[in-house]
Amino acid sequence: MPHQMPDIASNSPAQTEGNINWVGMSEIEMPMLLDSLDEAPQRVSAKVEAFVNVIVPSAKGIHMSRLFLRLDELSTEESLSPSTISSALNDFVSSHDDISDEAQLSFKFDYHLRRASLLSGKKGWKAYPTTITATNTPTGITIDLGIEVPYSSTCPCSAALSRQLIQKAFIEQFSDKTLEQEQIVEWLGSTEGIVATPHSQRSVAQIKVRLSTMDDFPIKQLVDLIEHAVQTPVQAAVKREDEQEFARLNASNLMFCEDAVRRVTHALNSESHLDYWVRINHYESLHAHNAVAIAVKGVENGFTA
Repeated sequence: MPHQMPDIASNSPAQTEGNINWVGMSEIEMPMLLDSLDEAPQRVSAKVEAFVNVIVPSAKGIHMSRLFLRLDELSTEESLSPSTISSALNDFVSSHDDISDEAQLSFKFDYHLRRASLLSGKKGWKAYPTTITATNTPTGITIDLGIEVPYSSTCPCSAALSRQLIQKAFIEQFSDKTLEQEQIVEWLGSTEGIVATPHSQRSVAQIKVRLSTMDDFPIKQLVDLIEHAVQTPVQAAVKREDEQEFARLNASNLMFCEDAVRRVTHALNSESHLDYWVRINHYESLHAHNAVAIAVKGVENGFTA
């Protein structure tokens, strides 16, 4: 008869005893069928992390294959939702109930949404980097949904300085002339009339919310909320009328990073999420550094800045 295969993780003592907060696997590449609120299920290519803790100091290690095979089941036989993730976390703990009482799963992927243009009616795909992190502890399961939303930000200070230069150029050009309206309109529409433009930059709002329900993930709802708050989301399909409208929106929504973070937190305060964390990143075109603002909801034992 063949000899029984050794089980080092179960039968060997730890070289050095001690508890371990998390042990498991990262960068697991798996396709997942994601359930998102009010959207058709979408197949995403996720990178997954799977962990359990170790609360028996003498335990050699965990059975990583048990975590992997349960993940494979989630990938091939189920869709990804708060309830199925919770079930997988419970199975992680029960499969290691002799040494573990906590588990964690995280998924990183791009979520694609069809987004309409501003005026022309054209549509295109936009990819939103998304992270789902779920943790199972003796006090319960928490699920955090993170999304990155790109937008454009135009500096209020730069806009004021540009307007001043335009005023100066106008005075220098027409200081001794009586002008008709048509002449003024023509000058304003010329390259000589716009002698300066304010600097704007690609910006990203990073949002993380703690879900209050086990319903499907509200990804589109969160994206809509943030894009409506900032008013200048990066566009997909663009015709000339869309580009012009985008320029108008930038001019009417001048903002520092402080303005943007307050807009976003004000919008999130109208929602029922248990907690939120917001980081605004303005990737400066004037400076070599970036402008950043961070805010949290401020709940006890919640997210910290």
